[in-house]
Amino acid sequence: MIRSIIKSLFTLSTLLFILLPVVVHAADGAALYQSKTCVACHGKDAKTPLLPNYPKIAGQNAAYALQQMKDIKSGARSNGQSAAMKGVMHLVTDEEMQALADYVASLAP
Repeated sequence: MIRSIIKSLFTLSTLLFILLPVVVHAADGAALYQSKTCVACHGKDAKTPLLPNYPKIAGQNAAYALQQMKDIKSGARSNGQSAAMKGVMHLVTDEEMQALADYVASLAP
């Protein structure tokens, strides 16, 4: 009986360990926007950037925003203000980029 209980607990903890990254990667875009320091340049509402030449990204198309982040991270995009983001993008996973893209797309422009 105790073996059965231990086996069940082990199975449950293994399942949670496997599923936990899915929950974490389906992260809250708003929290990522803060923790990945997007707010520092694009503003707390994503439409009041720190400098006038930084883009307002609230309401941006999610697919476009995602592609820009991927291109900046890979170095495919190195024009404009992308140099400012290059240092941050190596800290952002593909799943987090998707969550961030979805979040900024959900904001009113």
